[in-house]
Amino acid sequence: MRALLALASLVRHPARTALAVAGIAVSSAMLLDMVMLASGMRLSFRELLDARGFQIRLSPKGTLPFDTEATVGDGRSTLETLQRHPGVLVVAPNLGTQLIAPRGDAGVTLAALGVEPTVQGDYTLLEGRHPVRGEVVASRAALAALGRAVGDTLTLASGWDTQLRLFRGTQVYRVSGIARFHYLGADQHVVALPLADVQALDDGARDDRLSSIMVRLKPNATAGDVARDLTAQLPRVSVLTTADAVAQADERLAYFRNLAFILGSVSLAVGFLLVTTLMTVSVNERIGEIAVQRALGVQATRIVQQIVAEGLVLSLVGGGLGLGLGLLTARYLESILGDFPGLPPDISFFVFQPQDALSAMGMLVVAGALAGILPSWRAARLPIAATLREEAVA
Repeated sequence: MRALLALASLVRHPARTALAVAGIAVSSAMLLDMVMLASGMRLSFRELLDARGFQIRLSPKGTLPFDTEATVGDGRSTLETLQRHPGVLVVAPNLGTQLIAPRGDAGVTLAALGVEPTVQGDYTLLEGRHPVRGEVVASRAALAALGRAVGDTLTLASGWDTQLRLFRGTQVYRVSGIARFHYLGADQHVVALPLADVQALDDGARDDRLSSIMVRLKPNATAGDVARDLTAQLPRVSVLTTADAVAQADERLAYFRNLAFILGSVSLAVGFLLVTTLMTVSVNERIGEIAVQRALGVQATRIVQQIVAEGLVLSLVGGGLGLGLGLLTARYLESILGDFPGLPPDISFFVFQPQDALSAMGMLVVAGALAGILPSWRAARLPIAATLREEAVA
């Protein structure tokens, strides 16, 4: 009944109510977007790591995988140590470098990954087959830039000799397939080839070196326990579980979280002030009506409840519209931010979770209820006779 009275009161002023609902909708949309932004990158980063099925990652001491150009020495010894551990099922090493596809005196620079094709977790094959010695798989962007297709040959150099002004380490590879690389940008020019081919470049200058190693555990093994064992056995590398990697990445994303928290708080404050202002104006216009209700015996608590209900109706309607608006704006912003150069295709800034929507809606409802309490309580406590006399004179 009180909700119907509150709704009827709002309908009497359609223009004002519509503007208030629109303002709350914008505020709630921004609040939802900021809640999604605060947790989106962390969630998508964790999903990116979990999706490949590797629970532990090893990288040069003090770095994240591919965080720097540093490499792990004693690669074979490190791999043997990993394979001897009873909890380890699969070991997937890789070595990153750069190759150049000569174009006259210039060339197209490619990010190159040396992998063990049968166990790797760096790419998903889209077309063709995994490479063997003398072959590469490439990203669509790389093939488009080079004008090549599956089955074509590709000349790649390991560097540029500035004295002789010639490309060095030039070799011809056959393109065996097209791949989607999970940890590199969708627009990046990337090729993957057997680890042995990369280690043999420049007369074996990279022999026995690795950039990072991914480890898949047996079903009965615990990541934390295995990581502690490996840390003790391999003091020259960083051993990170998925949780450790997410925690380290989370520290670097503190800027996004703080920004989202500040903007989300501003959105909530704007919504609260908007409802408070509207309810105060509404109550002031109905002072005489409220005084008459009090004179007829209506209890002050019922008047307060009705006005608070008006605030709740505004918050619910505006918040509901705002959730839809928030999802649309999040999708639009995601399309803009997702074009950042070098951003992995599986990383998202805005990840929708039902609890995010419930959190945003709950905060708005509480704000709407609180916003109606003060003006309604003040109106309900006005002296009846004096208020009626002032209204009659006015």
